[in-house]
Amino acid sequence: MKHHRILVACGILAAFFWIGSTESRAETCVQRGALDVAYCDADGDLVADPPTDPAKLRNPTTLVWAFAPIEDPAVYAQLFRPFTKHLSTCLDRQIVYYPVQSVAAEIAAMRAGRLHFAGFSTGPTLEAVNRAGAVPFAAKGQSGEVRGYRLIAIVRADSPFQTLADLKSKRVAHVSAASNSGNLAPRALFPAEGLTPDVDYRPIMSGAHDRSVMGVLSHDYDMAAVASDVLQRLVERGAVDWTAIRTLYESPLFPTSAFAHAHDLDPDLTEKLKACFFSFRFPPEMTAAFNGDEQFLPVRYDEAWKAVRAVTDVVGALPD
Repeated sequence: MKHHRILVACGILAAFFWIGSTESRAETCVQRGALDVAYCDADGDLVADPPTDPAKLRNPTTLVWAFAPIEDPAVYAQLFRPFTKHLSTCLDRQIVYYPVQSVAAEIAAMRAGRLHFAGFSTGPTLEAVNRAGAVPFAAKGQSGEVRGYRLIAIVRADSPFQTLADLKSKRVAHVSAASNSGNLAPRALFPAEGLTPDVDYRPIMSGAHDRSVMGVLSHDYDMAAVASDVLQRLVERGAVDWTAIRTLYESPLFPTSAFAHAHDLDPDLTEKLKACFFSFRFPPEMTAAFNGDEQFLPVRYDEAWKAVRAVTDVVGALPD
């Protein structure tokens, strides 16, 4: 019994010091804003700071990366092959492209440390920043300007619908919970056009922009909310005929996908990674696939994603 009391006392004492240690660590973070408790934002730029303990910085000899699964991941594995090879030469280390199957899987992989950098589509960039410590630093562009896109509401060209308000009680496709153009922006912008998601219709989550487009063409959906640049790529590949689609609505311009590194990569490595990104010029097949984009350009999350954050402010907290 005496031995048991000693163990209990030691346990209480250990818990006390653990709590004190946790509180001490929390006190060292002066601000984190919308970031998860695992991260800190002392400089106020809205992204996670690197660890203050040098022992927690990572500088692996093999870097794993992924691109947003907005379409068939296998397409991008092939498309990005010249870029992956360029990074391997430029950084003098092995670069592995990992074809993630979902937005949730991509964000979880970065949070767990399995991804060292990644391309995130517009809406999930916010969740990647806040919940996975992603630090956006680049976006695709041409002639020195970052690529943008719009939320568009599409229907079949031969459909009877003329305005968004005509879609009440109809089959309307969204993409996924965290998608900007495929879910968040429609919730923020459609009500002003006379159509309120979850009130006038129940969104059907297709899982991908290209599935939404194809679903409209195959009569699975009466209308779909998709990203304009994805539709353009489908048309340019010959997968969709422009004349088969009609646009009922288009939004103001949003930034396109962000390329972000994990917050805990060694700062020297992230600087080299950025230099390698910015020195790469897209080969013809990449330029054709990405609407004429020619290169990666530097971006700041606090500035470039301001409009996207405004959308999430309207619709509420990021979805789980």
